[in-house]
Amino acid sequence: MKYSEYSVVVVGSGAAGLYAALKISQQINLPDGILLITKSYLGDSNSMYAQGGIVGVLHQNPDDSVEKHVIDTLNAGAGLNDRASVEYISQASDEVINDLMDSGVKFDRDTEDNLTFTLEAAHSVRRILHSGGDATGKGITQALCNDIHEDEHIVVMEDAIAVELLVDSDKECKGIIVYNELTGEHEIVYTSALVLATGGLGQVYKYTTNPDCATGDGIDLAYNAGAIIQDMEFVQFHPTALALNPESKDRFLISEAVRGEGAKLINNHGDEFMKSYHDKRELAPRDIVTRAIYSEMKKEHKFNVFLNASMIDSVKLSKRFPTISKRCNENGIDISRKPIPVAPAAHYSMGGIKATVEGKTSIRGLYAIGECASTGLHGANRLASNSLLECVVCAYELADYLSFANLTTPKKIDDSIRSIIEIYSQPLSDADYNIPELKSELKDIMWNNVGIIRSEETLELAKNKINALKKSFKRTRKCLNREEYEYRNMLTTASLIIEGAMQRKESRGAHCRSDYKQTDAVARHSNIVKNTERELAYVK
Repeated sequence: MKYSEYSVVVVGSGAAGLYAALKISQQINLPDGILLITKSYLGDSNSMYAQGGIVGVLHQNPDDSVEKHVIDTLNAGAGLNDRASVEYISQASDEVINDLMDSGVKFDRDTEDNLTFTLEAAHSVRRILHSGGDATGKGITQALCNDIHEDEHIVVMEDAIAVELLVDSDKECKGIIVYNELTGEHEIVYTSALVLATGGLGQVYKYTTNPDCATGDGIDLAYNAGAIIQDMEFVQFHPTALALNPESKDRFLISEAVRGEGAKLINNHGDEFMKSYHDKRELAPRDIVTRAIYSEMKKEHKFNVFLNASMIDSVKLSKRFPTISKRCNENGIDISRKPIPVAPAAHYSMGGIKATVEGKTSIRGLYAIGECASTGLHGANRLASNSLLECVVCAYELADYLSFANLTTPKKIDDSIRSIIEIYSQPLSDADYNIPELKSELKDIMWNNVGIIRSEETLELAKNKINALKKSFKRTRKCLNREEYEYRNMLTTASLIIEGAMQRKESRGAHCRSDYKQTDAVARHSNIVKNTERELAYVK
């Protein structure tokens, strides 16, 4: 097999991966350079589609403070946040946001060239910066991609999916195995710092706002390498995704910022219903709004409710939300006159690979940032627009941490790594799998049984069905192509979500069980799946 060596390898090209590669390149003189791996094209990620914005606790905003942001984040997270992480990331936001602007990110400004802040659910003040109206993720990602292309120290490998970490007998990560779609071959990459920035897992659900690439890849890689995984039961379902018909799986995100600007949720009778669920109405935390919409849909036996934005000035509406306006117009909906049909969809994972704000995991040499990581910032329910902030702050801190590390490419490889490599040198069986059909079955299982509302009965049913899918899929390590690897990763991710949901005997934040009441306690007690001494295997 072909092999190469790099001082740092970053897997994933969303905001976290792009920014990490750039900051590492700017701060450290690396002898073997940086490799940025993306399984699609550069920039394809959840970050690219982020509409609402990015939290900025900035000195020039007199209405805001770190303490206010911390309190809002803790309240939204139902008390399961790591307060130290929340405070650190909030305090760092001013410096990092200004660095982004220096890197060419253009946030929206008023006629006097002042930054404009918007309000989103569960925020106590206007602190959300946006770009291109409702194309913030695109604005950030494109600016960072431009810088990546100009950086001669960063090598980009597109159309390549990372398939297994090379972890030695001392529990240190020494590299990664990659499947190169263009060549159809597996390649070995050795490194002294492996950064997972692989994004989310929304594709394990039938309805999701996530792009096709969000298949939980980093979770599978880290779990099977023996890393600690936590809080997987906390999957956030965005309340308002475009729901044109029951069969349409294209759940285009309708940003929370639309409600922040005054839009109201109405049921199929035209009644505003959020007043019956929370005193903050449309600006209640996402988990509460999602369950309220779910309840109205169940009561009316409908597949959607509606978001009425007609009270917002039409000029402001088209300028502030050009992307949403365009998509709705393409489907015959003038949002200044006609309510938008919406329903919840899987959106964001609060859990993932246990990591510090610098990205350190339980495995030496392995780092995780962005949505695949779990730093404790989000708790049981993410506060809107905290995700992009976490991506860039943790990438920034990771680069600073690595600047003090001795990043020399590992030369000594032990027998445990050689045995992994040997597996990928062997031929595959003749088994033929209909992966699109299998993915669809997995998504249905998760949506119907491990969705917005769960119970012991539905979770047990999901567990048995997912285990049956695992048993029938014989590719436990080496697979034939990207689609098979994604399906393998989705099986692992689904299993971990189910396991976490079964272990947590309460309803908390985004994790709602019909057989347990909501818990008011604020003590943090994460569900941790800790891999101890065992061979690397697909599923324990």
